[in-house]
Amino acid sequence: MAIQKSEIQLKVNDQSANAYLANGGGPGVLVLHAWWGLKPFFKQVCDQLAEHGYTVLAPDLYQGDIAKTIDEAKVFHEKHENDFMGEIVKAAKVYLSNLCAGKPIGVMGFSMGAAWSMIVAAKEPDVSTVVLFYGAYAPDLSQMKAKVLGHFAEVDEWEPLDGVKAVEKDVQAAGLDVTFHIYPKVGHWFVEADRPEYVSAAAQLAWDRTFEFLKKNLG
Repeated sequence: MAIQKSEIQLKVNDQSANAYLANGGGPGVLVLHAWWGLKPFFKQVCDQLAEHGYTVLAPDLYQGDIAKTIDEAKVFHEKHENDFMGEIVKAAKVYLSNLCAGKPIGVMGFSMGAAWSMIVAAKEPDVSTVVLFYGAYAPDLSQMKAKVLGHFAEVDEWEPLDGVKAVEKDVQAAGLDVTFHIYPKVGHWFVEADRPEYVSAAAQLAWDRTFEFLKKNLG
């Protein structure tokens, strides 16, 4: 099946939000971007997942804003981190579930988006898999059923390993299947090819592990 790529509009209460859809025809993956906004890299992630057969939706949580620097990202994060962002995430998940009726759903998040991924999985029991990239957060996990795969940097000022290990213990304590990988000598954003922190070998290993995990647990 040829991949179908399109920009769509999500209905979010009485407003709308942009999203990027890459449809490979199979199970759904909701991709939640980092605090840069929905930059080209995250659309490329969607395309890559779709090439493996997944139906991938990435909502624009920043409504058009894209940060090129950390300072810009801080400004946009403060501007957009609110209830409406949560509503966009929820609307995107509903849209994807409807599009993939009867097929399982997974969630994948990067940094800020990783926290939202855990929130989605905790609230939506039909989410079967979660993939986290350098973002660790444990909400109320009592309703969560998803298996969790995490990729974390050893040298990370934004997500220290003590916090990562604490979240891993929380997920284990909730009786969930969780595997966290720590990548030595790399920093935050190490899988993002447009960032100076990018480390190709570590990124490739993370993607290999991710596709193996998705194939086994999402189909």
